[in-house]
Amino acid sequence: MENILSVDLSSATSPIIEEIRGKDYIEYGTEEWRNLYPQFLIDLYYNSSTHAAIINATAEMIAGDDIVIDDEEEEQRDNLDRLVKLKNFFYHANGKETLHEVIKKISFDFKLQGAFALHLIWNKAKTEIVELYHVPVERVRAAKPNAMGVVDTYYVSADWSNTRQNKPTPIAAFDMNDRTSPSQLLYSGLYSPNMDIYHTPDYIAANNWALVDQRVAEFHLNNISNGFSGSYMVNFSNGVPTQEERLQIERSLTDKFTSASNSGKFVLTFSDDKTRTPEIFPISVSNADKQYLALQELLVQNILTGHRVTSPMLMGIKSDTGLGNNAEELMNAADFYLNTVVKPFQTHIIKVLAKIFKINNMDLPVSFVQTKPITSKFSIEDMRAVMTQDEIREELGLAPLEQEEVVEEDLAKAGMIDGKPVFDTIAEAEEHAKKIGCSGYHEHDLKGKTVYMACESHEEMLNLEKTELDAFLDTMEDIPEDWELISEEIVDGEHQDFDYEAELNNISNIELTSTGRANPNARSSQDGLNKSKTAFYKVRYLYTHDNFLINESGTNREFCTKMIKAKKIYRKEDIMRMSKIPVNPGFGKKGAATYSIWLYKGGPQCEHFWLRQVYKAPKTDENYVYYPDKIQDDKNIGYTKAKSEGFTAKKNDNLVAKPPKRMKNHGYIKPR
Repeated sequence: MENILSVDLSSATSPIIEEIRGKDYIEYGTEEWRNLYPQFLIDLYYNSSTHAAIINATAEMIAGDDIVIDDEEEEQRDNLDRLVKLKNFFYHANGKETLHEVIKKISFDFKLQGAFALHLIWNKAKTEIVELYHVPVERVRAAKPNAMGVVDTYYVSADWSNTRQNKPTPIAAFDMNDRTSPSQLLYSGLYSPNMDIYHTPDYIAANNWALVDQRVAEFHLNNISNGFSGSYMVNFSNGVPTQEERLQIERSLTDKFTSASNSGKFVLTFSDDKTRTPEIFPISVSNADKQYLALQELLVQNILTGHRVTSPMLMGIKSDTGLGNNAEELMNAADFYLNTVVKPFQTHIIKVLAKIFKINNMDLPVSFVQTKPITSKFSIEDMRAVMTQDEIREELGLAPLEQEEVVEEDLAKAGMIDGKPVFDTIAEAEEHAKKIGCSGYHEHDLKGKTVYMACESHEEMLNLEKTELDAFLDTMEDIPEDWELISEEIVDGEHQDFDYEAELNNISNIELTSTGRANPNARSSQDGLNKSKTAFYKVRYLYTHDNFLINESGTNREFCTKMIKAKKIYRKEDIMRMSKIPVNPGFGKKGAATYSIWLYKGGPQCEHFWLRQVYKAPKTDENYVYYPDKIQDDKNIGYTKAKSEGFTAKKNDNLVAKPPKRMKNHGYIKPR
């Protein structure tokens, strides 16, 4: 048997934990990868495509889209100091990274290695942790436990395969009570059976199959690149050489006859006797193609099983067997994987972070924003018919809308006219007509193109659905033609409770006659009254477009279109009333029907703002006796404007003067 030169096809993939005499750390490896088990796992990751796809997808799910503070509004009211500290830590976990950027790295290590490591930096007083860094797990080894059986030190090396050049550096283990060291290393992971020092990955039982995947890939690569690929057995009949000579012969044959360039070459031998010539036997494998195809399917299924993946499509792996290819099965697989695999990882990370938050006196409840496949067993039309917007978003794995956020629906293939959708084809217009309760279609011209709108006439379409906004606009004042416009300016710094009109009239010295019609239109509670208790100045607000904004997407919104087309002017209390009725539903917090029209106009991406207009009663109606020495409009208006900006109740920020599109995040609460 000792004369046979064999290739050992067995591989040990289970980790070996050893205390080595003369070493301060505990080795962690396999027979072939001595003290290099983390590197062995990395090697598997790089050489098995199926295994790598699962690692990548799962790590993304664990990290989620973000980490957020639960009930932030409530915490802002009850724990403002802690909230501010924690949010600052979210943004600056260290000098270069946010906390979520660090979490993305430890999530990858957690799935790949079964553990993660963090380098914690204390402040000078040792009262708080000021910085948090990710440490790659492959660089960490545990020191021998102390007398109490606790690992109080870890060793870090850039390359454990060459510790002479990369000398291991000791660092104290994380301890909430012992803060003598300026920095500590936190090493953590989920429970691993029969492992007290290190943590193993949850897929460890699939390592052999990942290794088979690697070997199969190498085999096919070698078949292409090597002309001498192990398909022949060469036997020399001139005696048995020594072990060193056998190895030399093997190296010589390998150097001479392997690689694609040697494919098809012949073998030349020399001998002094025909009976002592080398013998070359071809080794043929029957049905090799079918065997490798079956092996490929088997190893993929076993890798998926080891990772607890019930649907390959969930990991971005296409399956020809139909496994997991339908929406319902994919949804069930996603829920199973999220609850049984992903959430335990996330819960452990949150528990570890909670220790740090508690030390820094900022321990507030946090959670991950889950990444969930956007799949549904229902069509979007079915969901719209029976579900609210936030229920649909939950079904799709999306968070509820924040304040003033809106999902801008592309209702029309061609565009919008008067806030109503138009379509490219007659069939689409007639189909929409059935949905809204009319029939037929009519034509429009949109940018030189013929488009089609539901209903037989435009009037029928406009009158079909009277909205809250339509009813509201019917009660508003038209832009007056007989009143003298003396001032027009952007509303800037004016608080919604400031009575601009009354204040303006209070400082004027004008007497109105009692015979004229001082206020021909609806009286406002804020219509100013002079000393004779009759209106003189009238202050109204106009909804107008910012013409310097080139992209006019906001003008297509139904609310904005109707507001502009109506050509109305508004009292301030009218605008405040609009904030209490659903004139623009779906744009409030979490898709609510109401929000502040005074501040946010038509909602996110809106390109409109409020323009303040000051009118005087018409002279032609002899409504007032004019005293030129007492009336100074510019002075009065300027004084009132200054007073409005210093209103003692509360000064508005400049949101009221800006179109939402010019606001931070274009009017959304969060960046998009």
